[in-house]
Amino acid sequence: MVSKQDILDVLYDIPDPELPVSIVDLGLVKTVEVVACRTQIELLPTWTGCPALDVIERDVVRRIQELDGVDECVVKWSFDPPWSPDRISDAGRSRLEAHGITTTSCHTNVSNLVQLGTSIIPCPYCESRNTRLDSTFGPTRCRSIYFCEDCRNQFEHMKPTADDQ
Repeated sequence: MVSKQDILDVLYDIPDPELPVSIVDLGLVKTVEVVACRTQIELLPTWTGCPALDVIERDVVRRIQELDGVDECVVKWSFDPPWSPDRISDAGRSRLEAHGITTTSCHTNVSNLVQLGTSIIPCPYCESRNTRLDSTFGPTRCRSIYFCEDCRNQFEHMKPTADDQ
């Protein structure tokens, strides 16, 4: 019989299609239940309208059903609690930063900082805090674009959810 840990090991190998991190390290996995030959996985989307949800679900079902002892895998999407960047693991934060994507931590209220024209979002390349918001519209709905005045690099930042602000 397949164990919960067997399922998690497979989920650690499934990357988010838009980010260089696994769905586990991104904090999408809420629950994993294994009953006999049936597995149910509850996932939290980063954003309600995330276009990658179908791809993630398809990858999870395919990979889990490849395991010996699994006849059925059901994925359920949940919005309770809402996903937050606080769910990203330390390993996930490191991988994102290595690819030029920063994350909010400690419930930083980015919207107030932007209104003041300052930023505490450190640059992932040089660690300077002399950064500014370039665009709230990044390559996906869950990311915005910042610019570092010191090293002159643009970088992406995971947007906080409404509950984080």
